Amino acid sequence: MNDFCGGFRLRAIPSGVWALGVVSLLMDFSSEMIHALLPIYLVGAMGASMAEVGVIEGVAEATASIVKIFSGALSDWFGRRKQLAIIGYGLAALTKPMFPLAPNIAWIMAARFIDRVGKGIRGAPRDALVADLAPASVRGAAYGLRQSLDTVGAFLGPAVAVAVMWLSANSIPLVFWIATIPAALAVAVLSLGVREPQSSRPPRPARFPLHIEEIGRLGGPFWVIVAIGVVFSLARFSEAFLILKARAIGLPEALAPLVLVAMNVVYAGASYPVGAFSDRGDRKTPLMAGLAALIAADAALASAEHLPLLWLGVALWGLHMGLTQGLLATLVADVAPAALRASAFGVFNLASGVALLAASAGAGALWDAFGPAAAFWAGALCASLALVALWADGHQTGRLRRTS
Repeated sequence: MNDFCGGFRLRAIPSGVWALGVVSLLMDFSSEMIHALLPIYLVGAMGASMAEVGVIEGVAEATASIVKIFSGALSDWFGRRKQLAIIGYGLAALTKPMFPLAPNIAWIMAARFIDRVGKGIRGAPRDALVADLAPASVRGAAYGLRQSLDTVGAFLGPAVAVAVMWLSANSIPLVFWIATIPAALAVAVLSLGVREPQSSRPPRPARFPLHIEEIGRLGGPFWVIVAIGVVFSLARFSEAFLILKARAIGLPEALAPLVLVAMNVVYAGASYPVGAFSDRGDRKTPLMAGLAALIAADAALASAEHLPLLWLGVALWGLHMGLTQGLLATLVADVAPAALRASAFGVFNLASGVALLAASAGAGALWDAFGPAAAFWAGALCASLALVALWADGHQTGRLRRTS
């Protein structure tokens, strides 16, 4: 049996990476309890339009991406990953009570904004810390494992949200209050369970990492990966629209979080095997398969008028995420200089986040103007163009191979 199907690579992954995965699991558990119901809460209880939902979600993710570039640069400059990650996770945990206390849309938007600032602060240092901890021979598996554990939290959160909604006669604020508990636990696990490797700490850059000469050291292959990440982000949009699509075709409000449960079960199941497979030398094939899955997902969701086709589209969306998200992080770690690794993650996530803002805002506007099918067909068109470009550009994508 191939080693990526067995336990060899799992045993080779350092305990610190496992701990970071548990931290991600707990924080996503908390966040997805809230996000699974937030679109319905905004539209149903607060009267938000689909365009407003798209802007809120897009601004939130773009905020996280913008902050990541600065947190990544600071992480490289000071040679500290864990401390910044604790600040980011701690800030996110402190904002969770703002959601059940929110009296209006502006308060919700402020809570999402601050929460995503926390995500931005922690994201690039955490992703760089995975590469600092994991040997290059299991780098894809390490990122895949962290992404899988992260995504386990992302389906447990909505599942618990459904149970609480059923037991509490659809009390969304109660779900939001319970979500504060795993967020606090995430900060505790990070503080106590992760030790930053002093001996393998990369050298400090000669200049502050956002200096033009330091950015120039990232190199051509890195910018190819950035371009691929931007195209992938333009081809999809916030998962909030999956929940709203389910609600539009008749899924009861209390069961709406099951959309994220289904998506994230597939996402979690695919992430680690894909990462381990990519360590065998092929990063390109899963990326192309991920785009094909996204095209099929958008087509199913655009056409869905009943629940069976909706569930197929949701599962394919999760497959797309599992095939691509951990792998894109691995590619950044592959090509970035060790001393600028966190800065590279920051730049990559900034570019991808701006693209995701545009995609989410555009999807919301199309939904309001022409209905949900228009939003999903537009996503399918973007994904199709991206797949053609990735397939045709054989010279550049030929570089997508595991490196040390």
